[in-house]
Amino acid sequence: MALSWRFSALADRHRALGSNLEDWSGMGTAWTYDKDIYEEHIAVRTKAGIMDVSGLKKVHLVGPHAIAVLEYITTRDMTKVYPGKSVYACMLNDRGHFTDDCIVYRTGPNSWMLVHGSGSGFEEIVKQAQGRNCAVLFDDDLHDLSLQGPLAVDYLEKYVPGIRDLKYFHHMQTTLFGAPVMISRTGYTGERGYEIFVRGQDAGMVWDRIVDEGKDMGIIPVCFSVLDMLRVESYLLFYPYDNSQMYPFANEQPGDSLWELGLDFTVSPGKTGFRGAEEHARLKGKERFKIFGLLVEADGPTDLGDEVWAGDKKVGVITCPSYSKLTNRSMAIMRVEVPYAVQGAKLEVKGKTVNAPAIAHTITFDDPKKTKRTAQG
Repeated sequence: MALSWRFSALADRHRALGSNLEDWSGMGTAWTYDKDIYEEHIAVRTKAGIMDVSGLKKVHLVGPHAIAVLEYITTRDMTKVYPGKSVYACMLNDRGHFTDDCIVYRTGPNSWMLVHGSGSGFEEIVKQAQGRNCAVLFDDDLHDLSLQGPLAVDYLEKYVPGIRDLKYFHHMQTTLFGAPVMISRTGYTGERGYEIFVRGQDAGMVWDRIVDEGKDMGIIPVCFSVLDMLRVESYLLFYPYDNSQMYPFANEQPGDSLWELGLDFTVSPGKTGFRGAEEHARLKGKERFKIFGLLVEADGPTDLGDEVWAGDKKVGVITCPSYSKLTNRSMAIMRVEVPYAVQGAKLEVKGKTVNAPAIAHTITFDDPKKTKRTAQG
């Protein structure tokens, strides 16, 4: 892992489970464990799984000008975000193209935390904070343990008073097993789940307690690759794997509009003045492709980069596949030409291991009304 410069306090635990710790976003990440990945997928959908997503980058912004920085670099109206609440947002470049997504947490009147993946979010923050009354702290000590699945709340309620009342995209400062933590009602699975932000010195203890005590409930460690299976079912994109950084257009710079990615909902109604706002508005109706779902007549998953055809014409590419042994469905997220991004459009997969009929399918595949992730009580 020559490019890795960030280190999880849980690395030895991942190795003990059979992971080789492949690099993601500068951190050795448990892409796989030495066990059945479908078992892990089923655990999250029916019970719960604990996963280390500390490769996500955590950046604190503190000071009276922090909100101005966030207002400019993100698509959301930050004045609507109060302490204890968070919001999913996108970041654009001057051409109105997507460069990163993030969750922004308001932790106090002038205190915020932005969590993002492998895009340019940190660079944007630093650039906009220059000359402003805003301190920026990249926090690699803070680990992110994601406990996802229908039994997650049943486990946590034994230790965290009020956890059942915590609403979707809200967070609380509390303790877990005596350690200070911030628990957020967020995740990347489409399930009712919680992200536990914990200091590196406490991360191993928290992980071990959940793994040990959760065993009788069916809670198990889950590797990073399972997130791909879950996110396909729940229409959650992953930069840059679903983007033109991976699947470029000939003679064009990489970059996709929010209209193409189906992320235009992240622009708060009436908001202007954010980076790329004018170009974002201009690009409406000029989509070169659409992100859409694909339901495949196959008994297993397709593969990254498999081609999607309509008759004798290539019309798309699979950016992330999934297969569920719970529903026996082969699904995928695809980039497809606009006329074929309609429910039921007849298509065909021509791939490395799968050649099969398919139909375009609206996403999400699992829980389209989002009742699980937003459930209360």
